[in-house]
Amino acid sequence: MDIEERLDLICRKPAEEIVTRNELRSLLETKEHPVAYQGFEPSGKAHLGTGVEAALKTKDLMDAGIKFKLFLAEWHAWINNKMGGDLEAIRKVGEYFQKVWLSLGVPETVEFVWSSEFVDDSDYWGRIIRVLKESTVARITRCLTIMGRKEAELQEAAQYLYPAMQVSDIYQMELDIACSGMDQRKAHMLARDVGPKLGLPKPVAVHYHLLAGLQGPIKMGGFDDDETIDQEISSKMAKSHPETCIFAHDSEKELKEKIRKAYCPAGEVEGNPIMEIVDHILFRGREREFTIERPSKFGGDVTYWQYEELKKDFAENNLHPQDLKNKVSAELNSLIAPCRKYFEDHPEYLEVFREQTVTR
Repeated sequence: MDIEERLDLICRKPAEEIVTRNELRSLLETKEHPVAYQGFEPSGKAHLGTGVEAALKTKDLMDAGIKFKLFLAEWHAWINNKMGGDLEAIRKVGEYFQKVWLSLGVPETVEFVWSSEFVDDSDYWGRIIRVLKESTVARITRCLTIMGRKEAELQEAAQYLYPAMQVSDIYQMELDIACSGMDQRKAHMLARDVGPKLGLPKPVAVHYHLLAGLQGPIKMGGFDDDETIDQEISSKMAKSHPETCIFAHDSEKELKEKIRKAYCPAGEVEGNPIMEIVDHILFRGREREFTIERPSKFGGDVTYWQYEELKKDFAENNLHPQDLKNKVSAELNSLIAPCRKYFEDHPEYLEVFREQTVTR
């Protein structure tokens, strides 16, 4: 695989922003196996974003020759009061997440790293202090929305450690590439700004699209100064709203019912969560056969080979939302079937969600 093929694979959807593509190309030209990661707070059931999307991109990067680390940030989740701030429960959720990703096809050669591996290292905490000393209170305050909370919701002093911990994580794991959803970009920009001041390299940042919840667009405000990014974060699929969230091991019945009820207005592409699933999960910028079955009285079966073809037909009302939903249900059901089967066979990993309340 040549450099351009590796580059295209890393940048393939649901990747949305690369900071910067030229730096990424240079990295691939100078280092045979760069190191990358994506970090997660173990804090609830995995959905299409945290489960499926994360697994797809992890496989992409590993196929491109990247050494990939999946980071289970249990101390970060503790600071963010996830799972009621119970570290033992958070750890159990982390073990569950490992099984989700592996069942969805992430190679077993992936490296799992826990934040608790760092907490006895004085260099890790010293780096956090150095990051904070190179940052203003205003900058760190702006970064706090990476925790999934608006500034007005943040009350505990410990939360001010969180952005600096994310920066220190990057250098503790000696990463070349930091991957995340668009909601975490402020932490990566902080690392790129502060790192050189500490004599450390800038990480390349690869940011993934945040899949919208099935409720459709929400304009809450307060997560980002960029209106487009703010709406993407506000509308994202969230485990705390299970009725508008497709979990990685939902039953076929649950999946179909959620898709049936999903926001999908005829002819509207922007802000349409079903179209987002088709674009970022099912097509992902590649050419593939995508046949939608319809009765002959409604035009008969139709096959698309590229997302843009489907998008055009939908926008021109040549494709009915229900026909699209039926196809999406079938495709997603097939995609998550291995994960569902794993947890049917190993229900013990789901016990933590019955024992502990999942909190936002």
